Formats: sequence, structure tokens, C-alpha cells
Amino acid sequence: MSGIWHPFTQHALAPAPLPVAKGEGAWLILNDGRRILDGISSWWVTTHGHNHPRLMAAIREQTGRLDQVIFAGFTHQPAEDLATELLRIAPPGLSHVFYSDSGSTSVEVALKMALGFWRNRGETRTRIVALEHAYHGDTIGTMAAGARGVFNAAYEPLLFEVARLPFPADPAATLAALEREAPGAAALIVEPLLLGAGGMLMYGPETLRAMKAICERHGTLFIADEVLTGFGRTGTLFACEQAGVAPDLLCLAKGLTGGALPLAATLATPAIFEAHYSTDRRKTFFHSSSYTANPIACAAARENLLLWREEPVRERIAALGKMQEERLAPFRADPRFANVRRLGTVAALDLKVSDPGYLADAGPRLMAHFLAAGVLLRPLGNTIYVLPPYCITAAELDMIYAAIADCVQA
Repeated sequence: MSGIWHPFTQHALAPAPLPVAKGEGAWLILNDGRRILDGISSWWVTTHGHNHPRLMAAIREQTGRLDQVIFAGFTHQPAEDLATELLRIAPPGLSHVFYSDSGSTSVEVALKMALGFWRNRGETRTRIVALEHAYHGDTIGTMAAGARGVFNAAYEPLLFEVARLPFPADPAATLAALEREAPGAAALIVEPLLLGAGGMLMYGPETLRAMKAICERHGTLFIADEVLTGFGRTGTLFACEQAGVAPDLLCLAKGLTGGALPLAATLATPAIFEAHYSTDRRKTFFHSSSYTANPIACAAARENLLLWREEPVRERIAALGKMQEERLAPFRADPRFANVRRLGTVAALDLKVSDPGYLADAGPRLMAHFLAAGVLLRPLGNTIYVLPPYCITAAELDMIYAAIADCVQA
């Protein structure tokens, strides 16, 4: 053991980590030459494929210009260009970009902006509303907004209370609960259409649209956490597009750089910026990280957005969604599986086991089976999901689904 403490890893039970030497398209190549097909985009970040030539070239070029500079009182062209492009493609009404460095911090920023908005306006609104089974990150604020359970039980004394809505399995119940909670609330935060870590749970755009309408009626800010759902995962550039809604705050990370480097952004409306714009320095938005708007990461993200503009990325996404649906079809009639579902490029199904849930023994056993078959899938308990990079081929998907079909015997 090297002394490294790995994330979401129980070292007393987990096998030794696999040493990766190289990434190539949808594949990871280990030190010993073994190839592993990356069926989860390396924790949902890699969109176009590993080691994408254009992204790598943009990174190399930027390293010859500027590596890092303080972003308080300074700026640079990669950040300026990226902000311009983000606002061009974002849902309408968003006008300002605040950079951070991970999905958790992009959401943390949004929560702080929402609370600062009301405080600076002299209004007492501090309650946050969130969905059951939500996951918004692992910092304190984002854990508080997320579902309570084994992930954050040890940190309960640090977490603030939020109003929790039932997951929209019954949309009417969810909307009725929101009607009760929205008056006087500071903000509603949702993962649009897809709750990732909560079990790849999916709900319809009409429900998302109705939630936004309720927030508008009560003046409650609407935060869209598109850390996972952004950049094509749900079939459109942003999941909010499918509901025709524009959030007050939009959280982006993961696919922002195509998965090449860590970078995040929180986009805000003019009203939220104006609430912090004052000759009173106490109304400053007090948040930063040392690497805010790192120039190299911004250069990678800008090239990623150029890729979206100049290459047929949307066509690849549509084709991947169709390939996923075709391969899911046999499992819909397979009695060993339940809740077979797909949204855009994301497919999921639940293996029927006697002890379902995240801590079920099925999870580690399934992952070991998939790795033995040369496939990286990381089930959420008994929920198996396929969330691959957009460059994956039909033959490579066949390899993944063959491993899923064989998993019961394993």
C-alpha cells in the first residue's frame, strides 16, 4: 500500500487499486497492458473520450503561455473567452459566470449566492428546499442539501436542515409538497431529470417545468445542479432545455472541460449579481479557491465548447442514445432485472437481489465481475448503470451489455 487514501473506498475490504498508464478513447490501459473499457466515463467526467487530441493540444498550448494567476484583481483571456461562450449557450437570462474547481464547489457557490441574495436585499429567507435521494456533493453545504444517510451520518452535527420533497415518482405529490414549502424559501435545488448518485433515478421534463413555475409564483430561486446532467448526458446540451426552463443559478462541472481537467462554473442572473454589487463591502460575495479560473483548465473548457460547435457532438449523442436503447430492450423482459430505464446517453437497470441498496454486497461483487470481463462499471448497490463517453462504438457497448447479461451467474 502506497499510503494513498482513495475516495469512496473501504480499504479494509477493497482490492488493490489498478494502476492506469494511459487513456485512449473509451479505454483505460493498465501498467501491465491490460485494457479496461470505461463504461462510466471515469466518474461521469469524460465526454468525448480519453486523451482527446484537440483538448490535449489546447492544454499544451496554454502551458506555454500562463499556468496560474490569482483571479482576484486579475483576469486572463482563456477565462474571458470561456465565460463569453458559456453565456452564449446557457439557458436564457444568465449573465454572470463564477469559476470554481469541482461540482461540489459549484453547488456550494450557488447555495451561498442564493442566501447572500436575500440577505443583501434585506429579506429573511434562509430555507433551502431539495429533493429526496438528491446528491449535490461532499462539502458541508452540499451534503446538507443532499439526502441524509450513510454518506454523511458522521457529519450530521455540521449540516443545516433543509425542506425535503418526495422524489417525483408521483409528480403530483412532489408538486403539492413544493407548493407548501416554496413560500418564504430561499431556493429550490434540483438535479434536472436525473438523480445520479441517488440511484440514476429519472423523472420527466413536465415535472421540472412545473417545479420552476411554482418557484416563480413564490419568488423562490431555482438552482439547477447540472454537474452530471450538463454537456449532453441527458440527450441535450443541458437537461433544463427539455423542460424549456431557465434557472436562476446553473451549476456546471464534470463535462465542462470534456473531463480533461478539474473546473467548475456557477452561472447567475443579473438580479443575483446586482444583489452583491454595492459600495458596501459587506455585500461582497465572499468565496474563492486558490485555483479559481485556472488558465490551463479554462483553455481546455473553451476548446471543449469549440468541439461542441464544430463537430457533430449532438449527432453522436443521439446515436449513442439509440444504441443504448437497443441494447437495453432484451433486459426489459428479463425477470432478473427491474426498472430498466434510459435518459439520453444514460442507461440503468436494477438487479433483483434479496438485500438491495448502496451497501448491499451485490455492488462490490458486480464490480469485480465487470472488471474481470474487462469493463469498468461501478454499480450503485444493485443498480447497474452505463454512462460511457460519446466516442464508444456499438461493438464496445456490446461488450458492456454482454458482461451485464452474465452478471447474475457471477
